[in-house]
Amino acid sequence: MALPSLGRHSPANPLAREGYRELVQRLLFLFGALIVFRLGAHIPVPGINPDQLANLFEKNKNTILSLFNMFSGGALERMSILALGIMPYISASIIVQLMSTVVPSLEALKKEGETGRRKINQLTRQGTLLLGLVQAVGMSAGLISQHITLSTGLAFYVPAVTSLVAGTMFLMWLGEQITERGVGNGISMLIFAGIVATMPSQVIQAFDQVKNGTTSLVMLLIMAVLGLLVVAAVVFMERAQRRVPLHYAQKQQQGRKLFAAQSSHLPLKINMAGVIPAIFASSLLLFPATLGQWIGNVPNPNVLQRFFQDMALVLAPGQPLYLVLFAVLIIFFCYFYTALVFSPKEVAENLKRSGAYVPGIRPGEQTSRYLDLVLNRLTFIGAIYITIICLLPMILQAAFNVPFHVGGTSLLIVVVVVMDFMTQVQAQLTSQQYHNQSLLKKTTTRINE
Repeated sequence: MALPSLGRHSPANPLAREGYRELVQRLLFLFGALIVFRLGAHIPVPGINPDQLANLFEKNKNTILSLFNMFSGGALERMSILALGIMPYISASIIVQLMSTVVPSLEALKKEGETGRRKINQLTRQGTLLLGLVQAVGMSAGLISQHITLSTGLAFYVPAVTSLVAGTMFLMWLGEQITERGVGNGISMLIFAGIVATMPSQVIQAFDQVKNGTTSLVMLLIMAVLGLLVVAAVVFMERAQRRVPLHYAQKQQQGRKLFAAQSSHLPLKINMAGVIPAIFASSLLLFPATLGQWIGNVPNPNVLQRFFQDMALVLAPGQPLYLVLFAVLIIFFCYFYTALVFSPKEVAENLKRSGAYVPGIRPGEQTSRYLDLVLNRLTFIGAIYITIICLLPMILQAAFNVPFHVGGTSLLIVVVVVMDFMTQVQAQLTSQQYHNQSLLKKTTTRINE
């Protein structure tokens, strides 16, 4: 008895319908979680004076406040319960990764599989709670010192700190739920949603400048074309790989079968560090400028306060020293973070244990040195690429007074997250199709029997 032909994409195929239904459910959960995130960004912390808060952000443009406000999707500017954003979780994750390379017990946990991963995740959550608590107390103290609060003392600290820490822990939980039940990496999707939420107002601001005569329509069109070219360059570089060829030793005869040698490759991305170097470089470089503005912003400054005023001017975004230091920090963090996420020695040992080798390179130490050489060259190219993408808007704005409303760092994050999202959707569809095919083959075999 033969089974009727069922197309994989036919609506009559119940297995295909089930696969697409699961994908739709994941997408709906993702969109619902992002809506909850955006609603939470409009719930204010109790005891905040909105007028004084607006004046504070007006005085501190192009500082670390602007960077954090971008990642929080405007929640910091509104001083909502999600004002801390997901940055405490990201910082805790990076700290745990750094510690796992120097603490033997944490390094051993990484090799314990799923059990070790759960323990590391628990440590990351505890670190997030601790960092969130410290940052919430510091933010509350800063708000009181700037006379932005309606009350002082415990009457403000208790509800404000509780709200901010609860918001951070909620975002951490929401990101984990998106990763498990949605599509894509949950933390990346929250950062993406925060950046995209500010884009409509920036587009409206650009057209208002055209109406007011501040910017010409031709310049706006040129910037739009340039933005598309930058997006195309980011997509090309993020998909680029250096494929190191691998050969497997010939296996021994097993029964009556003799397995021949196999060939494969080890894919190495040009940009293994992702957007982490740009985020770290921006945070470190904007911190002294912000500190200089806060300390030096007085009518009659003394010598120390005048020094901080000069530092704030020199390290303002677009200034030559800022551009140089920004480029140096991006390159440094590219090498630093790549060394954390990829170990040539560990990869060489795994290849040796599996019987794989690079043609012309002896397994073991020589393979490790070869992979390290290839990785250094790729990291150099990736670091230059990220530096150009992040500095291009600043250079154009400083040299030609171009109204760039989307920074290179935010543009890089948006494109990378969208690419990862599309990859996850395609992987979900492909895995479901393979699952459907295997089920159909089993059903056909049983019916034929």
